[in-house]
Amino acid sequence: MDKARPGSGVNRVSVPGVRRIKISGEFIKLDALLKFASIASTGGEAKILIQSGEVFVGGEPCTQRGRKIRDGDIVRYGGETLVIRSSSKL
Repeated sequence: MDKARPGSGVNRVSVPGVRRIKISGEFIKLDALLKFASIASTGGEAKILIQSGEVFVGGEPCTQRGRKIRDGDIVRYGGETLVIRSSSKL
């Protein structure tokens, strides 16, 4: 079993359907996150997914494509879960 080094802050246990996304700034907008994570291939596609009410942020449906997603936020779409981490906090 692969274990994280003590104090490394990295959980090496893999959970199907869950991905950690590392962002470099303080936040990323929701539509940009969906493109960055390859859930949407274009901004237009991201807009449609978000407006459909099928994208969840923190367990609640989110229809704001400009919503600021920050360190610790959890975004879900379909069977995929994205856990957001800021590189400045790693």
